[in-house]
Formats: sequence, C-alpha cells, structure tokens
Amino acid sequence: MNTNNKVKAILALFDGTVFEGRSFGYEGETTGEVVFNTSMTGYQEIITDPSYKGQIVVMTYTQIGNYGINDEDVESKQPNVEGFIVKEYLNYHSNWRSQKNLNDYLKENKITGISGIDTRALTSHLRDNGVQMGIISAVDSSPESLLEKVRKHPGISASDLVKEVTAQKSYKWTEGVWRPAYASGKASKGQSIKVSESQSSDTVTLGHSDTLKKVIVYDFGVKFNILRHLVNAGFDITVVPAQTPAEAVLEMNPDGILLSNGPGDPQTVTYAVENARKLLGKKPVFGICLGHQILGLAMGGRTYKLKFGHHGGNQPVKDLRTGKISITVQNHGFCVDINTLNKNDIEITHVNLNDNTLEGIRHKKYPVFSVQFHPEAGPGPHDAKYLFDEFIKMMEHHNAKKD
Repeated sequence: MNTNNKVKAILALFDGTVFEGRSFGYEGETTGEVVFNTSMTGYQEIITDPSYKGQIVVMTYTQIGNYGINDEDVESKQPNVEGFIVKEYLNYHSNWRSQKNLNDYLKENKITGISGIDTRALTSHLRDNGVQMGIISAVDSSPESLLEKVRKHPGISASDLVKEVTAQKSYKWTEGVWRPAYASGKASKGQSIKVSESQSSDTVTLGHSDTLKKVIVYDFGVKFNILRHLVNAGFDITVVPAQTPAEAVLEMNPDGILLSNGPGDPQTVTYAVENARKLLGKKPVFGICLGHQILGLAMGGRTYKLKFGHHGGNQPVKDLRTGKISITVQNHGFCVDINTLNKNDIEITHVNLNDNTLEGIRHKKYPVFSVQFHPEAGPGPHDAKYLFDEFIKMMEHHNAKKD
C-alpha cells in the first residue's frame, strides 16, 4: 500500500535537472550532495550511517519501507542523511521486529524525503554526469528558486563534516552483534538479544574479560556495527572523539587503534591526518573507509574525488595476497590515489574489480593496514569479516615482537 501523501515535492540538481514527485517524511527543504546506493535492503542502516552526513541518498531498489523501522538496526543515535529519495515508498510495513513506519521515523527526525520519481533515470544521470549538489523541497514549488539556492551551496568539501558526527567525549562500548534469541535456543521467536563475544559464533573469541585486548577507536563517524564486531572479536573498546591528540591515545596504552569511517573529504580533516602520522610505528593501527584515506594521506599519498563514488553492498574486491574475491559493502566518494603511494614502504593489498581503484594497503615496516570497504557490513554481505581476525593477529604479532 502506497502512502496517501499528495503533497508535491521537487528535486532540483545543480546542473538544472528537475524531478517532480511526492513528499514523504518531514515536509521541509534540504540540500546535499546527491548519491545513489545500490543495496536492496538495509535502508535504516543507510539512513543512520554517519558517513552520509552532507548527502542526499537515492535508493536504486524500487520499493522502500516495507519492513518498517526498529530500535536495533541503527548505525548511530540518529539519522545522518540530509534527504532521502525513493521510487515507491510503502506505508504498510510487515516484519516481526518492526516498531514504526519509515515515514514517521523521518518525520520525527526532520528528514525530508521524496518519492514517486524515476530513480532509474536519476541514477543513470548521476552515473553519466557525476554526483552533484541537489535540493529537495516540499515548501518551494519553483524550480528556478530551488536552482538558485542549490547553486549557492559550497559543496561537501567546503567544511569538516567529521566534527558534526563525532562523539563529544570518550565512552566505553560493550554491545555485541545482534541476532535472534531463538537462534541460540534461549528464547522463542519474536524475541531478540544482544550477544557478547562469548555467545557469538560469527567471529573469533579471545577469552574472558580479564584478557581482552584494549582497542581505542577514533570516532570520525563510526558505525555501531564496527563497534559490535570488535566486541564479538573479544576487544575492550574505548571510543574517543576525532580530535583527540595522538599523545593522549598513546598514554592510554592500547593494544591497537582503529581509525573509523566517516563523512566528507579526507583532506579537510587535517588534525586526523597529523594524529595518524604520529601513531605510525607506535601501535598496531587498522583503518576503515575514511580511516583508510586518512592513513593514505598520513603515509604520503593523495586522495581524489570519484565521479559517482561507491555506495552499496555489491562491490567486488580482490585480495591480491590470496586471489580471493569478496563482495563488499562500501560508502565513499573519495579514494586514495594508488600511484602516489611509496611502494617501497606500502603494499597494495586490495583493488576494486569494477574500476581498479585502491581498496586496501599494508605498511611493510609498521603494524598498519587499512581497507576502503566495510568489513562489518550493516547492511550487506559479510565476506570481509576476516579483517577483524587480521587485526587480532597483527596485535598478537606486535606484542610478541615487543616481548
């Protein structure tokens, strides 16, 4: 059943292309970089992913909203997308975990959406012409007025978006990966639990709480599922704000440090690059997505903007060390230039099979590695989950050498 909302909404792109549809969610106006996501499920995780700060997301899958919203499948405390675009919004939701519909969720969080437009045409336009700034409005019906507004926007590289999504103070994280309680034989269908590292069969376990390896996570916009998987892998997790000095982190004497995902242009996060440079060789470091780009810059490389980015759960990546191909989850618009890295110090470990862009690196001298894709999924395939095990092995090897 479709929404009965008949309020007109307009999407106007920077290049003058205009789409007309229906408003859903919050009836307002919003501006952001318009990108498309090719995932077939997981719209709730996508909406709450901090890496989408500053962006309006187009879902290429045609029907969105059919399984509703719940309190567990979130990747941050609140939605982070600037706007949401779908072909068909389904107001009727049916799922045993659902607690509300998507329309109400967007309204509560003042996220403006538009439905009823040709998302295939929009996606093709973005692929051919590149992602660009756009504006969605349910309050201004003049395309000329909207174009004037969107063309005044400086773009996502004009500001540091990480500061808008990072934690304001350090905190501990103890929640593991969610799974149905009935899968463990501990409850009936319809109930759910959060599992700890000792209950999960999905990842390795390092032992009891007195032997957990201590990991500091730099929060550049970290997805909760990264933290959940770290708990399942047996880590004691402390999350610190993005601007925390490297010296303060080293004083905490962690076994390892993770540089998280996050939004925007990595070249705007100069303090993060400088801190990453200071960490090289001091402690084992693992970078994911923006964290990977920050490490690339810290090690002398350069980054550039992709034409339309990689957003979705179907990106094929080859591990050059094993020849194994994984289908991965990705969400980024910038990339480390593979030709600017010093190959004497840095090993290229992963490449994207769609466009041969860089997907993973490892330092040859220091305990440092990073990937552009998301090993924690949420949503998407779990092919790359083995990287959490590699993080463990790197820490164990580093500690053995130190001893």
